[in-house]
Amino acid sequence: MIAVLQRVNKSWVEVDGKIVGKIGKGINILLGVEKGDTQEDIKKLIKKIPYLRIFEDENGKMNLSLIDVKGEALVISQFTLVGNVKKGRRPSFDNAEEPEKAKKLYEEFVEELRKYVPVETGIFAAHMKVFIENDGPVTFIINSKEL
Repeated sequence: MIAVLQRVNKSWVEVDGKIVGKIGKGINILLGVEKGDTQEDIKKLIKKIPYLRIFEDENGKMNLSLIDVKGEALVISQFTLVGNVKKGRRPSFDNAEEPEKAKKLYEEFVEELRKYVPVETGIFAAHMKVFIENDGPVTFIINSKEL
């Protein structure tokens, strides 16, 4: 499972011109589910993401977590994160999990994260427009297989 975290002042997602998820200060999470991902991958990410100290303290040091700043999370499914561009010019998505299983794992990730912080989402498999006001910008890529 791959998660791209972006620290934001605000972020929202639209589907067909309608806002379906919106947050203020917090993190925008783009989540890609790979073949073979399980609840164990979710656990690894959840042990890391809400506690990752990526927000600045009063001295300007990244010393505060999403929980510490009472931030929110906007989680967007993004299968293209697991795309492979090593061969040719067209990405291969052979490593992307089948949609039904990917949706189940995505929803389980969201439910687990909600135990720690307020969470908004996009719509799984929809064509979305994601609006992000980066704070920094501060961006991290986390692969559950590397935790």
